Amino acid sequence: MKVLALLTCVWVAVSLTHGAPPTCYSRALGLGKETMVLLDRIHRFPRTKPCAQVLPTIFIDVHNACITTKLRDFLYVLLNHPDPECRQRPRLVLLKRKVQNLYTIITRLCYRDLVFFTDDCEGIDTGHSKPYIREDTLQLLQED
Repeated sequence: MKVLALLTCVWVAVSLTHGAPPTCYSRALGLGKETMVLLDRIHRFPRTKPCAQVLPTIFIDVHNACITTKLRDFLYVLLNHPDPECRQRPRLVLLKRKVQNLYTIITRLCYRDLVFFTDDCEGIDTGHSKPYIREDTLQLLQED
């Protein structure tokens, strides 16, 4: 009986710690990572590699203010892929859904919740983001 009570207490404690729904921010981060993993698989898989050559390079960073325009452009290329067979490939259909969901989350659902730390559009294209230096910090650096 004591074992049953102990197991019930442990189960309740575990369910309470994992019971919180994901926040908008955590969902955007998670979906961005999932999208990058799927995009990497598409670039490596022999059947989808020719389809991936048309896609622009993108490194998803939800803290970059340019992410909305880059996702919109990326989604446009996915929806209007020149090869009709590529549009029907399951991995590309899944990628299209993930990018659409991420774009919707960033632009509509989490519009005021996300904080953009940088405005480096080149960082999304190359994957190397420059550090964000505010104007007052830059002015202090110039005075020294």
